[in-house]
Amino acid sequence: MQKKQLWELYKGRLYHDAGLELSVDTSRMNYADTFLSEMEPRLQKAYQEMTELEGGAVANADEQRMVGHYWLRAPELAPTAELSDEIRGALASVKAFAASVHQGNIAAPDNQKFTNLLVIGIGGSALGPQFVADSLGSARDRMRVFFFDNTDPDGMDKVVAEIGAGLKHTLAVVISKSGGTKETRNGMLEARRAFEKAGLHFAAQAVAVTGCDSELDRTASQEGWLGTFPMWDWVGGRTSVTSAVGLLPAALQGIDVDRLLEGARLCDQSTRSRSTRENPAALLALSWYHATRGKGTRDMVLLPYKDRLILFSRYLQQLIMESLGKELDRDGNLVLQGITVYGNKGSTDQHAYVQQLREGVPNFFATFIEVLKDREGASFEVEPGATSGDYLSGFLQGTRSALYEKERESVTITIREITPATVGALIALYERAVGLYASLINVNAYHQPGVEAGKKAAGVVLKLQGEILEMLRRQPRRDFTCEDLAMTLARPEEVETVFNILRHLAANPDHGIEMTASTPIWESRFKARKK
Repeated sequence: MQKKQLWELYKGRLYHDAGLELSVDTSRMNYADTFLSEMEPRLQKAYQEMTELEGGAVANADEQRMVGHYWLRAPELAPTAELSDEIRGALASVKAFAASVHQGNIAAPDNQKFTNLLVIGIGGSALGPQFVADSLGSARDRMRVFFFDNTDPDGMDKVVAEIGAGLKHTLAVVISKSGGTKETRNGMLEARRAFEKAGLHFAAQAVAVTGCDSELDRTASQEGWLGTFPMWDWVGGRTSVTSAVGLLPAALQGIDVDRLLEGARLCDQSTRSRSTRENPAALLALSWYHATRGKGTRDMVLLPYKDRLILFSRYLQQLIMESLGKELDRDGNLVLQGITVYGNKGSTDQHAYVQQLREGVPNFFATFIEVLKDREGASFEVEPGATSGDYLSGFLQGTRSALYEKERESVTITIREITPATVGALIALYERAVGLYASLINVNAYHQPGVEAGKKAAGVVLKLQGEILEMLRRQPRRDFTCEDLAMTLARPEEVETVFNILRHLAANPDHGIEMTASTPIWESRFKARKK
């Protein structure tokens, strides 16, 4: 297509929201002029389902739960006055608590202000807060933010070492809806141990975001933590960033959470439109459907040309892949749906995988995210007439064109600058796009049975580990191969798992298991170390 034709297509396809200063350009998606009209009946059904969702319909049938993350930025839309009041009350509590911390009314053990924030969570309880913290953080932050977002001991040791003596002035926020998520529980226990080693009382420096009467809620109450904030069962983890899950860490960091919510609220208004050409989330969902043939046949490569958005692809990986990656559709048919999401940042991508994107396997479509404002204050020219930011913009335009020359399709999202409002708008835009696309392909975006299956499988492994340790400690003079031990435990079908458990136990001396290496490695022998 000639450039003049592309310009005409661009003018016909471009969506622009003047209030949010947000644009969505689908002109580099090669769908036919008739595509929108052909998809319109399905879209109208999706809009109706979204209206019912926002009205309080049970969308998570597995757990008989409503899905109400849209109410978090518009409490008046909640289906009952009680829920509206709860949402408003939670926001007021978050802001009041953050203000008390900043003023020093809630203080560290030495009565000095808290200056560090340790957020302990996993999945949506970490990815959303991390994205917000990184995208909106600055040297002016009220508190420096750290994360325990995994059950990796070395990773947690690294964070504690970075905090160092500042642990005395560190406020811990533990986030878990059920309070029983093992990774978060482990992070809390590791944090508690680090505080105790420093002569500090963890409960005096901790708050919880959790469900009412959860295991974590009871722990916080019994130990006298500084406070608890609600995590409702009608808010999924991957859509919880505009609840206390994301708002409490953001407010403590010093981010304007009212503007974040306002940006999300304004975007929600735009994405409720039933006029498809005036609905940016619908345009995204249609582009995904076209690119993947509605079957996930292509990956989504996210290319944000802004360092502050580098974590956006990680955040969207969970939002999109956990929501859309489903074995069965809503009618119980085998569909194996999903869209794989990955990305880095521009122009780093120029020197990483753009070579393959342009000339390799055409199994993707790209999403460029452009931020018009380069920096606060003036830039200098790195050469006559061009700043570093001009180069960044040029690389975006050049890469987009280079991909399109090779018939690689892309969507471009443009915002004027990174602010709490535009970050809120990006979050809301993709939340709605995921919901609409899920309707188009007839899957339930609001449950995640695969995640629970992984947790159950991990539980089986840890139970087997307990049996192995008990057997070895009961017979400290005997050594076993993995095959010996599997037979002794009457678990011959689990011999590979037994071997992997033994090798891990022997690598960590706290367990007291010795390994005598052999060749081949699976014939190594294991026994309990003599006390």
